[in-house]
Amino acid sequence: MIGIDIEDNSRFENKPEEFYQRLFTNDEIEYCRSKRNPAPHFAARFCAKEAVFKALSSLNINIHSYKSIEILKKENGAVYVKLPKNINKSINLSISHEKDKSIAIAMIQV
Repeated sequence: MIGIDIEDNSRFENKPEEFYQRLFTNDEIEYCRSKRNPAPHFAARFCAKEAVFKALSSLNINIHSYKSIEILKKENGAVYVKLPKNINKSINLSISHEKDKSIAIAMIQV
């Protein structure tokens, strides 16, 4: 199953703290804020969460909170998905961002 999402980076600029807290885990927020321009990093992670949500939904697996899908980085820079313990699925994930847009694609092998 596949999920994809694309977002304008500007949607993630200068938002109130509650906005970020509602969508992202503390580790995700810390990572994005460590960057010179956090907005594309927030947007890319949101795209990843939405892509994962779409892929899981096509398998009738419901996620009730964006924060329960966590997008993390390995030491080599590759991104990966951390899901709630009750969801045992392997997800391949790719994210990218540029000046104005961010995109992500998630693929679940069934």
